[in-house]
Amino acid sequence: MGYVANLFISAERHKPMKAVEQVLAVADRGFEGCAHARQGSRRQILIVDCETLAEFGLPPGVVRENITTVGLNVAELKAVQRLSIGDAVLEVTIPCEPCSRMDEIRMGLQEALRNRRGVLCRVIEGGRISQGDAVDVHEVAAGGVGQFEF
Repeated sequence: MGYVANLFISAERHKPMKAVEQVLAVADRGFEGCAHARQGSRRQILIVDCETLAEFGLPPGVVRENITTVGLNVAELKAVQRLSIGDAVLEVTIPCEPCSRMDEIRMGLQEALRNRRGVLCRVIEGGRISQGDAVDVHEVAAGGVGQFEF
């Protein structure tokens, strides 16, 4: 079981992420106050693990994640798995493929992060999420979608 190390929102598109100690996840939208929150989107929240960031020498927030975790192998998460974090429940939707903006951080980072940039989620049940909250993974029921092909 992992926990939330960092939380970020994007107050404005293409601006640095803003670190927050707690945030309100809004059902079927994303984080309150985040410019990337979109109703109905499968891309409401991006989760990345600190271990991957450390491997690439990247500080939390730089790859524009909303939640940075410790002790959770994000690459092993499966589509439709649910994550209980604080008072909220998220559903894993798709892996986040790195975009060209990664090369703005460091040339070659887009390719280096291929299949490693984390997972995107949608908010199933809204609620407060705080730094230090545990991340509980709920297994997919029999017949659910299998592990992502990274």
